[in-house]
Formats: sequence, C-alpha cells, structure tokens
Amino acid sequence: MTDTNEYGVVLKGIGGFYYVLRDGKVYECKAGGRLRLGDISPVAGDRVTFELSGEDGLITSIRRRKNSLTRPPVANIDRLFIVASSAPPAADPTLIDTVTVIALWQDIEPIILLNKIDVDPSDELYATYTSAGFRVLRVSALTGEGIDEVRALARTGISCFTGNSGIGKSSILNCLMPERDLLVGRISKKIARGRNTTRQSELFPCGEGFVIDTPGFSAFEITKDDDVRKEQLQHYFPEITDYFDKCRFAGCAHIREPGCAVRQRVKEGLIPKTRYLSYCKIYEDLARIKDWERK
Repeated sequence: MTDTNEYGVVLKGIGGFYYVLRDGKVYECKAGGRLRLGDISPVAGDRVTFELSGEDGLITSIRRRKNSLTRPPVANIDRLFIVASSAPPAADPTLIDTVTVIALWQDIEPIILLNKIDVDPSDELYATYTSAGFRVLRVSALTGEGIDEVRALARTGISCFTGNSGIGKSSILNCLMPERDLLVGRISKKIARGRNTTRQSELFPCGEGFVIDTPGFSAFEITKDDDVRKEQLQHYFPEITDYFDKCRFAGCAHIREPGCAVRQRVKEGLIPKTRYLSYCKIYEDLARIKDWERK
C-alpha cells in the first residue's frame, strides 16, 4: 500500500466495493477497517480519501457531508430534480410532496421537472408548484425542449434525479449525458468479476458537476432515521408558512383545529387541495413514529 493519499468522489457502491472517480479514472476500493467498524459507510456522492495499491484502493476517510439521504443512500446533493408529468403514467402528488419535504429538510433545492410536455403541458402541476414557490421547469426528452436549461443547472455541483417508473427520467438523463454508457461500461467490467449488480444509486460526471441517477420514487420516504418531527412539517410547505400566526390557536397543526387559517385558505382555493392532503398524510405518518424509535 502506498503512503500517498488520493482524493476522489464515490460513484457507486456494490457489495462492499466502492467505485471512486479521480482525474477521469475509476478505482475499485474497499472501506478501511475504521470505517467498517464505525457507523458510517461510503455512499454515492461522498468525497473520500483513499490509498492506492496498483489499480485498487482502500478508502481511509470520508469528508464531512453537507447532507445525506438514507433511502436511497446518497450524499452532498445540491439540487433534486423531481421528474413528474400529467401524461401517463401520471405522477402521484403525495409522492412529489414527500420528496420536496425531504429535500427542504436537508437544505437541498427541489426542482420540479415536468416531462412529456409534447403530450401534456401539465398545467395543473405547473400552477400548483409555482404558486407554492418551487422552481418548475417544463421539458420534453423526446423533442429536447427545455433540456438545455436543465443541462446548465446540472453542470455544477451534484444533482439528483428521481421519478416514478415510466415518467421519462432515464430519457432525460440520456439527453444530458449521451456519453454516460462509456462510464457504465468501465465500471461494469470491474463488477463483472462476480459482484452483486443489484440496482443502486449511481453518480455520473456532467460538465464540472455530477448527476446521481436513483431508483424510483418508492425509494424516497420519510423514516424514523430522518428525524423530521410532525411539528416541523409545516416549515417544509412554503405556502403554509404565510399563515403561521393567523390561526386561532398557537401551535395549530392545521389538521382538525377550529379557527385554522390554513384550512380556511384551502376552502378558498388559495392553497391547492392536493398539497394540503399531502401535508395531512405526511403529518399522520410522522405522528405514528414514536420518539424512542428515532435515532
């Protein structure tokens, strides 16, 4: 083992092996003993220190993360593109809203990416999320409309893409990075030595930045490990924050309390009903997590 420390970024991890990119080259690494005995393991997006022995390496440390997601396991995300559409298969608003909550809680910028506008412009989704204060982009992976704007954003920092099956996430990624199969091939040659090839989150270079392709929406959920409290949830629904001090009772949960300004705004159509229903569903899910279950 050399004494020289190398610095790289983890592209993916499979079966205890981690594929680390440095200066355009991918190294297959294992985690050092201290990491294996600790409570943190490398994930896609991690900046790591590793020592080289030939073509293989040993990860000795993980640089401090600015954020991390547990399901799927990824780290150091700058923005999260949530691919959705009103065209079949139409996205479930509650799933979109769950992802936006996770993103805002982790200080990640959520961007709603409305795909298939050549089929359906998704006007209702566009109105819902722009009125809530989110950045919303309309694109078509088929015609290329809007892709340049997404590419410009993805060329800096680390961008994560997620979306339910059939929504066109992979097609958008192919538009952004037509050369990514070359990197997949390089990693696959190493994995072909017998590693488990179960679908994992994977990071790809894009300009000066990186893009993480994740499994589908079902992998994103708020769990006890995330430590989001039901009392905090209203802070992650921007359209609700305007009414914090207008409810009759302090500490209003905006669920069943009389004199609730948020519920009144929903009745008036000033807050989209789909967003409010998502808030109630997520609040109830968080309420079922007991304090002693949290990490």
